[in-house]
Amino acid sequence: MTERERRSTFPLPLSSVTGPDRRLGGSGSANGNAASARVATPQTATRNASQGGAKPLPYAIAPGAAPSKSHSAALQRAHENAPAAPRPDLMVSAAIRHAMVTRVARQGVNDAQVLQALDTVPRHAFIEPALSAQAYIDASLPIGHHQTISQPYIVARMIEVMRNGRQMARVLEIGTGCGYQAAVLSCLAKEIYSIERIKPLHELAKANLRPLRIANLRLHYGDGMLGLPQVAPFDGIILAAAGLEVPQALLEQLAIGGRLVAPVGAQVQHLHLITRSGKAEWLSETLEACHFVPLRPGTV
Repeated sequence: MTERERRSTFPLPLSSVTGPDRRLGGSGSANGNAASARVATPQTATRNASQGGAKPLPYAIAPGAAPSKSHSAALQRAHENAPAAPRPDLMVSAAIRHAMVTRVARQGVNDAQVLQALDTVPRHAFIEPALSAQAYIDASLPIGHHQTISQPYIVARMIEVMRNGRQMARVLEIGTGCGYQAAVLSCLAKEIYSIERIKPLHELAKANLRPLRIANLRLHYGDGMLGLPQVAPFDGIILAAAGLEVPQALLEQLAIGGRLVAPVGAQVQHLHLITRSGKAEWLSETLEACHFVPLRPGTV
């Protein structure tokens, strides 16, 4: 059972999220970097892929439930037509990606649209070629500048919680990083806006995303703690870095009924879900333990 508390003022204090670990589905410690109880290694993924190719995914897509067919097909075609990088073929195969999605579903992610989006976006295209053998294991990986690409489970988990089965018109991501999560989000909402404060990562994300030609995604270089008031309100806001509190500016840019998911804390962090229930009222829930890089102000 999650802990609920109704608050009329924010930002949230650190004490609101450093209590006992209360989980909302799934198992194991969640993380932009955490390991779960069931983690496939590159060796087991490779072996499974070589023994008969891709297996059926553990979800059924009902009519109208999957991400836009035209969006997914266009993204897939763009990936297939992009110049090939010198990567081991087996580790970037559809079978390996299917195995990753199967594992994420077994960890407790049930949203069929989120799973389909995860299966659509080529994670290996967002990391260095030297790390391609690890692209589809359930782990965070370095992307430079002391930042990481989050593990597949936590990406899916946070998006599932934010979506809550809804069709979303406009979503804001804080912390573009290499662009992977933004690409996944682009399959699930009409408009995606993503902010990155580190200029080289902003440029890296643009380079990674350019071959995929995603029309509904806008990248911004700036201070994510300030959000994007010029295009608010947002149906969903997702943070890929942990602060000691949720920035007030982001809370105010959330639409009434909208949901924000963020890691909160310092050494001890938990995912936090905030639903805006009124003009000056938010509902707060503490979810599972996690570990992310720190949320910082300004640009570099």
